[in-house]
Amino acid sequence: MSVVSVSMPEELLERIDEFADDHGYTGRSEVVREASRTLLGEFEDKKLEGRELMGVVTVLFDYETTSVEEKMMHLRHEHEGLVASNFHSHVGGHHCMELFVLEGTLDEISTFVGKVRATKDTLTVDYSVLPVDDFGPLADMS
Repeated sequence: MSVVSVSMPEELLERIDEFADDHGYTGRSEVVREASRTLLGEFEDKKLEGRELMGVVTVLFDYETTSVEEKMMHLRHEHEGLVASNFHSHVGGHHCMELFVLEGTLDEISTFVGKVRATKDTLTVDYSVLPVDDFGPLADMS
């Protein structure tokens, strides 16, 4: 097995170690391997490939971190054919929430979510994906 060196904030490393202890993992390497497998398999849903999809991506960040808001604006413009709607709101005392509604393929949505996740200083990134070509009887109600 190959050995890989990864840089991460001390707080995250502490959380990984605590998670490993609390959940019976042999160590942080096992946690990182499982998390990597999960992340890589996340967008490999064969039932969604080739279908018309809607995605909702929610991003939370500290409002004083203007680089995140700027990066979100660049992503919105870079993927304007994918982003159907975008909403920005202030939540709590010091946070901003960016919400994206996407319409596209699984690969397009996966790429967008990956770029959002790779944005430095985001606090949380959450998303959901669902097919819009399979609403059953609702689709016939025009």
